[in-house]
Amino acid sequence: MAFTYFIADLHLSADRSDITACLFSFLENEASHADALYVLGDLFEVWLGDDDVTPFSESIAAAFKAVSNHCPVYFMHGNRDFAIRQGWLHKAGMQLLDAQTVIDLYGEPTLLTHGDELCTRDVAYQKFRKKSRSWWWPRLMLALPLWYRRRVARKGRQTSKSNQKNLRPEIMDVTPSEVVRVMEAHNVRQLIHGHTHRPNIHMLTVHQSSAKRIVLGDWYDQGSVLRVSPDEVDLQTRSFASN
Repeated sequence: MAFTYFIADLHLSADRSDITACLFSFLENEASHADALYVLGDLFEVWLGDDDVTPFSESIAAAFKAVSNHCPVYFMHGNRDFAIRQGWLHKAGMQLLDAQTVIDLYGEPTLLTHGDELCTRDVAYQKFRKKSRSWWWPRLMLALPLWYRRRVARKGRQTSKSNQKNLRPEIMDVTPSEVVRVMEAHNVRQLIHGHTHRPNIHMLTVHQSSAKRIVLGDWYDQGSVLRVSPDEVDLQTRSFASN
């Protein structure tokens, strides 16, 4: 049976072995049987650069590489791991996607994105996103010593957590009008994204036609997987306890 998997927002880190174990189980027992696997950003909690080589990052790369021997694996940058470059992706057997990519998903043109650019009401974050995706800022940051990047990352996470406490929930969610605008610009009636950590399937209207926005879940408390076949769109979970 034909089917494709989508995941996002795993926020992997060496101190969350439960998430890693769940991912490894999914990759070994399920993902290899799919037509394709798409990772739509924030695979890691933080990525300081491909030069930050650790046994943990190498183990993640090896697990995805094993899957890529059986089916294509695609990766899209998120807001936590936009510094991942071709060096690590090659180790992981992943093909890099543009920030907004349209695929043919069993006959349905489908827009894929991490989703952070759709949250336009979070003005402060959008300013940071514009800078972090520029040509100069990533090059500047990656040229700095690794120890300094670690310090910057720690400070950045602390600032982000502090700022989020003062934001209304709707500000951190997508802007409905921006969703419609982007879907109309790409001429699609189906969108798949992560980032907001609010798994759901939303119906909306695009170009006066019925459309669908599918939101992937995060992996903080359980694994979250979207399984799409020619006949079904199914948001699923995977228990940490079983791994």
